[in-house]
Amino acid sequence: MEKCNECIKCTVNNCRHHHTNKNYCTLDSIQVGTHECDPKMDACTDCLSFMKK
Repeated sequence: MEKCNECIKCTVNNCRHHHTNKNYCTLDSIQVGTHECDPKMDACTDCLSFMKK
């Protein structure tokens, strides 16, 4: 059975760590980062734990 971390909500279905049936991550923790020098909006942040399926 696939584990589900209900502390990390996720809707990125094409991530290897996305739960098969629920909108949660299966990792124990994730790394969040940015692709901007000076982020000012939530769209400037990224889940660095993302792995394409």
